[in-house]
Amino acid sequence: MTMSLRNVIIKSALLFVLANVFIAGVDPLPALGRLSLYDGLFPGRPRLPFGETPDRAYNFSLYQLDAMFASHEIAAPKPADEYRVILIGDSSVWGTLLRPEDTLAGKINAAALTPADGKRIRAYNLAYPTMSLMKDLLVLDIATRYQPDMIVWLMTLESFPYDKQLYSPIVQNNPIPVRQLIAQHRLSFDPNDTAFVNPTFWDRTLVGRRRALADVFRLQLYGVMWAATGIDQDYPENYELRANDLEADDTFHDLKPPHLAESDLAFEVLDAGAAAVGDTPILFVNEPMFIADGANSDLRYNFFYSRWAYDDYRMLWNEHAQRNGWNTLDLWDLIAPGEFTNSAVHLTPAGSAQLASAVGAEIARLANNNR
Repeated sequence: MTMSLRNVIIKSALLFVLANVFIAGVDPLPALGRLSLYDGLFPGRPRLPFGETPDRAYNFSLYQLDAMFASHEIAAPKPADEYRVILIGDSSVWGTLLRPEDTLAGKINAAALTPADGKRIRAYNLAYPTMSLMKDLLVLDIATRYQPDMIVWLMTLESFPYDKQLYSPIVQNNPIPVRQLIAQHRLSFDPNDTAFVNPTFWDRTLVGRRRALADVFRLQLYGVMWAATGIDQDYPENYELRANDLEADDTFHDLKPPHLAESDLAFEVLDAGAAAVGDTPILFVNEPMFIADGANSDLRYNFFYSRWAYDDYRMLWNEHAQRNGWNTLDLWDLIAPGEFTNSAVHLTPAGSAQLASAVGAEIARLANNNR
C-alpha cells in the first residue's frame, strides 16, 4: 500500500468517526424532517403517516414527529378565510379501513360548514392509531403550532387506564418531548419509566441513526405513489368483523366491579390538554362504540368494555367535564351496530357520515358562539 493511499484511508476513517461524533451530539433529524416535498411537489397527506404494508399503502409508521407533520396538509400556510379545526384521537378518527374522504374530517369538510363570519370551517385529521391519552397530548402539543381555531378531541375509555399512557410506540420513541410534557403539566408519570426508548451514544451516531434517516427520505419517496393514487393505507377485501359474542368476563384491565374511581383513569391528561390550548376552544367527544347483543352482552358492551366499567366511566367523564366547564358531546350510542367494521370503534362510511353530522353541528355552534 502506498503512503498516499494509506493517508487517504486514515483521513477518511477519521472524518467518518468525526461525522458520527458530530451527529451524536447534534441531532439532524428534526431539521431534515422539516424539509419536505409535501404541500409542494406532492399534495399534503390528509392523515399522519401510519402503516405496516408500505408496498400497498404507500405509507408507513415512523417516529420522527417533524417529518410526520411536515408531510401533512396542515403544514401548508393557513388561508385567511379558514376556520381551522383540528381533530385528534385514535384509529377510529384516523380512519382505519376508510378512504380519506370518508373519515370524520373528510365528511365534515364535505359538509362545507360556514360560521356566521363567513369563514370556511376546515377540519384537519391529526388523529393517530393506538389508544392513549398521552399520545393524544403529544400530538395536541405539536398541533397548537398550526394556528387552530378549535380543537376536537375524540376519546373512549380504552385510552384512559394508566397502563395505556406510555404504551404507544410514538410515545415511547419520543421520550424528550413526552418528558417535557410530564414536567410542564406536573403529570404523575415516571419520566424514567422503562417504557421509554432511550438511545445510547451509538444509537445517536450516523450509523446508529441510519434507519431513522432512511425513514425520513423514504417518506418523501412514497409521496410519488400517494400523489398518483390517493391511497394511504391497505384496504383488504375481507376482514374479520368486530365480535358480537363475548367472553364471560366482567373485568376491565386489572379492575373489577363494582365501581371505577376517578383516580383509576388518567383524567389529568385531559386537564393538561385543556391547559395546553389556552384560549382556543376545545370540544371533548366521547366517541361512539359498538354495542353487542350476542353471548354475554349482559356483562359486556363489546370486546373492550364490561358494562359496569363503561357506565362508571361515562358518569365520571361527564362529572369531570362539568366541574371544568368543558364543551362536550357524549355520543357513545349514536351509531347502529351494523355500522362498525373490524373493531368496536371503527366505522363504515355511513357511520362516519352520521358521526360527522353530529360533531359538525356542534363545531358550527361553538364557532358562532366564540365570535
